[in-house]
Amino acid sequence: MKKLTAKQISEMQEQRIAKRLGGRCQPNSGGTRFGGGDVHTKDFLIEAKVPIKPQKSFTVHKEWIKKSEEQAFEQNKPYSAVAIAFDPDGPDYFIIDSRLFKILVDYLEEV
Repeated sequence: MKKLTAKQISEMQEQRIAKRLGGRCQPNSGGTRFGGGDVHTKDFLIEAKVPIKPQKSFTVHKEWIKKSEEQAFEQNKPYSAVAIAFDPDGPDYFIIDSRLFKILVDYLEEV
């Protein structure tokens, strides 16, 4: 079996997230000065990060979060998130700010 490149693994994660959230992948998201974000929905800009092989831990960089917030603002999207996975084939976990988490908690407690 042919070994996948880091770019192919990243694209697989982005496609998985876009499909699950009903969004679209941003082509060449890291290769342009403007635009950015790996996955877009109507209200979200999502930056996706995945290692090339399974990991027990994953370092999150504050700059990833700030960059996704700035790019969401530039593109008039009210929310941003950073999606991480510990394994190329594993589940995705989302980092969101406390404001958005409060909205989620309030919504789920009303249902």
